[in-house]
Amino acid sequence: MAGVWTMEELLERVREALAAEYPGAPNGRVRELPDRRAVRWYATTGLVDRATAMRGRTALYEPRHLLQIVAVKRRQAEGHSLAAIQAELAGATDAELAALARVPAGLLTTDGPPAADDAPVRPRFWATPPAPPADPPPSGRLREVGGVALGGGAFLLLPVRPSARDLEDLTDAAQPLIDLLKARGLLSDGGTA
Repeated sequence: MAGVWTMEELLERVREALAAEYPGAPNGRVRELPDRRAVRWYATTGLVDRATAMRGRTALYEPRHLLQIVAVKRRQAEGHSLAAIQAELAGATDAELAALARVPAGLLTTDGPPAADDAPVRPRFWATPPAPPADPPPSGRLREVGGVALGGGAFLLLPVRPSARDLEDLTDAAQPLIDLLKARGLLSDGGTA
């Protein structure tokens, strides 16, 4: 069964995953193991996905979070900056993260479902974003549903309908990501941002 963990459980699995084959931090500025604050900062900056769900006030994390954190720590141990790691891991699949993280399979599962007396899990973010349609809707339709056409067949769905100024700002801010996706062959050159 796939794991769903609290922050403490996630950090314990990170520690276990890094216990083998981890040379440690390359200098005194990098923590050997991340703490709660570091994981929250990773999520804020986009290195790691935000918590998948909430149980009351407790954030819940999944195997992808474990893979992301361990991959970040391994790349840091190799001397890479967080900015370089963020660029490298942007859009990484679970398989790509697993290859970098080398987390033992046993750490990616849990013994069973949460206890029945726990508060119900309230979804907070999509665990896996919905797949975009084969042909993206026309840009007018994207605006109706709170989306931004990014060019090359990519579009971004937003939880609220953005203003015209917000659309311009989002498109400008997305340009480095579009360039990276094009360079990796993950986005066509057709269309403009």
